Amino acid sequence: MKEQFYAYIQKLQDQIVAGLEAVDGEAKFKEDLWKRPEGGGGRTRVIENGKVFEKGGVNISAVHGKLPDSMQKLFNVGEADFFACGLSLVIHPKSPMVPTVHANWRYFEMYDNKGNVIQQWFGGGQDLTPYYLFEEDAIHFHQTCKTACDKHNPEFYPKYKKQCDAYFWNAHRNEARGLGGLFFDYCKATDDMSMENWFNFVTEVGNSFLEAYVPIVERRKDLPYTVAQRNWQEIRRGRYVEFNLVHDKGTLFGLKTNGRIESILMSLPPHVQWVYDHYPEAGSEEEKLIKVLEKPVDWIAL
Repeated sequence: MKEQFYAYIQKLQDQIVAGLEAVDGEAKFKEDLWKRPEGGGGRTRVIENGKVFEKGGVNISAVHGKLPDSMQKLFNVGEADFFACGLSLVIHPKSPMVPTVHANWRYFEMYDNKGNVIQQWFGGGQDLTPYYLFEEDAIHFHQTCKTACDKHNPEFYPKYKKQCDAYFWNAHRNEARGLGGLFFDYCKATDDMSMENWFNFVTEVGNSFLEAYVPIVERRKDLPYTVAQRNWQEIRRGRYVEFNLVHDKGTLFGLKTNGRIESILMSLPPHVQWVYDHYPEAGSEEEKLIKVLEKPVDWIAL
């Protein structure tokens, strides 16, 4: 399974990079290969200062070795070896009219002292973080997610949307990071779902990413915007940074397993503001976004 999934994310990285480069029309992703001293490595691809995308990364990694003490405590196990691979991406557009997007698809194995697999699971998802609310964009993103889920189980979309809304929640701000999407983790074999079934589901979601995001970018990338709207984007980016450094499991896993710091922190935008006690003007488009972030929305029902 690990060879099968790693081959998949290598191909998916190529497809997503090509798709995003076509949308930008100017900038190209730069590739950076790296190795992890304890075992494994990755292929980081980063785009910067493009016509559409200010900064973004589409990264794959496959790491292995001894499970660190911190992760042993998290999984409630003793000494063990592990393997983890995945694709993680974050794209920060230049225009505040175009939403930031995040996605991740991953696979994990843990072994006993004889090398036998004792645990294995998939995880992942994709979510949208706009700076200005366009309801048709939210509906499109969620409908694409639902279509991918429904091919495997009609219960998946409502379940994983709910998990996404719960996960991407900035508890210290009491607001959502964005408009959600899908989030699933610890997807293990059951009587109803084999690991091959989970592989087919996760890859279905991965294959839907460009369809979910690119049409939104195409609709919004040429809209005019003001300096004030750009400032708002940078203030909201601050909330994004806060989530990634305080709550995000992927970031924390990378830091605790001695991951490559540049690849882990590529999710952070280049220009951010933290303005003391900032609130948007009453009745403004900015306040409209904040109101939506106060509680989950059933976008499909709209």
